[in-house]
Amino acid sequence: MKSQSVVTDLRRKVFTEVARVAYDSENVSNDIEEIPFLITPDEVPKYRENIYRERQIASERVRLAMGLSLRPANKPVHITAGVDKSTIAEKYYEPPLMQVIPSACDKCPDNEYYVSDQCRNCVAHSCIKNCPKGAVSIVDGKSYIDQSKCIKCGKCKAACPYDAIAHHVRPCASACGVKAISTDEYGRAHIDTDKCVACGQCMSACPFGAIADKSQIFQLIQAIKKGDEVVAAVAPAIIGQFGPKVTPGKLKSALLALGFKDVYEVAVGADVGCIAEAHHYVNEVTTGKLPFLFTSCCPAWAVLVKKYFPDLAGKVSEELTPMVATARSIKVNRPDARVVFIGPCAAKKLEASRTSVRSYVDFVITFEELAGMFDAKNLKLEELEDLPVSFKATGAGRGYACAGGVASAIEKCINEYYPEAQVKIQHAEGLSDCKKVLTLAKAGKLNGYMIEGMGCPGGCVAGVGTIIPPERAKAAVEQIVKQSTEIIPPREMEDLAEKLSKMN
Repeated sequence: MKSQSVVTDLRRKVFTEVARVAYDSENVSNDIEEIPFLITPDEVPKYRENIYRERQIASERVRLAMGLSLRPANKPVHITAGVDKSTIAEKYYEPPLMQVIPSACDKCPDNEYYVSDQCRNCVAHSCIKNCPKGAVSIVDGKSYIDQSKCIKCGKCKAACPYDAIAHHVRPCASACGVKAISTDEYGRAHIDTDKCVACGQCMSACPFGAIADKSQIFQLIQAIKKGDEVVAAVAPAIIGQFGPKVTPGKLKSALLALGFKDVYEVAVGADVGCIAEAHHYVNEVTTGKLPFLFTSCCPAWAVLVKKYFPDLAGKVSEELTPMVATARSIKVNRPDARVVFIGPCAAKKLEASRTSVRSYVDFVITFEELAGMFDAKNLKLEELEDLPVSFKATGAGRGYACAGGVASAIEKCINEYYPEAQVKIQHAEGLSDCKKVLTLAKAGKLNGYMIEGMGCPGGCVAGVGTIIPPERAKAAVEQIVKQSTEIIPPREMEDLAEKLSKMN
């Protein structure tokens, strides 16, 4: 299956080699040291100006894949420093989750206009005429912008008849809907952890692969090797991620081959949340007790509300997210099981670790990280046995993977089980759009609404840990929704939701 970029190829190689060490190594420190040379085996660099920088970057990726923090650039810290602490069969995490790899950052210009070779030094000189600060002049036969005078208004670019003026914006900063990315003293990108909501869109946007999150695959594999009862809870967005011929049955075969004991569908947890939030909306919003209600399933959205609109934090639904509801339901029947949430989202790693609501989730990995584990075991998913699966989620729960799917599912439940209630829904996707909707809600413009927020444009299918393009992922999810035997969850799931919420 064709990959999305060379950056994702390199990330996958790192996950593969780290997983291989976790499964097979008898000398972890030595084998970890070898990974950068496996990633960049030649003496001729492929992506950077020299092989040493390539290996330096690969070394930092390895540390992040181990759950370790980056090394300081001005101190002699070994690549395997701290490995002994991370070689455990438990979740290991050194904050922050999202980090800029200094040696990988190309110091992209941030919000800068410059004249390209397309300038023809035309007679009109519209760029000069339209600049309010006199920042544009003719130098050596073409227009030139004095950056010390430029106020970044863009009037020169708009006026140029040849589109010869380019606007350079740092891709990671442009993708960040909460403006958490600035420039450090060396011109590199810097993430303000106080502003960051861990959506990971900056990581997807960086064409140099300079931003990465921390992985838990190494510790997960330790738990599998230890013989723990490790079970997988797969998010609905997994449909299609490993190719159109990889059925749920083949995926189950692959997961069992990795050492998982069983596989569960997180969309069942979405069904639990769907009917519970429908009940919550009818009882609280339509009665006037709450002006509106926010969905809670996207952790980046929930953190956005709490960080940037703290006075609205009480309007975030207290119903369990699909991940947590699924994990808790697994623990009811398998109390000793180690639950691994496998999904598209980096922010779920933080949700699973929060202390305000116990998640019962032991590890979180993304589809991208799971692919590395499959590669480490040399699994060809299309060739595996198509095992029987007993997935029981409804179309409503599976539709949670796409933007708008959560609100739509809740609306369908309300229309079916509370036909007398009038429901109004709104959804936002991408942090910038989410902030706009929250501003409207705060101003009283969305009273009476059930409001869905998704941190990633497109919803979970566009999460930072996905493998295939969002449009293909969306089509795959929509197909499985149509094929679902049941459209919406039964109303008695309210009782299950209440039971699970009372677990401590």
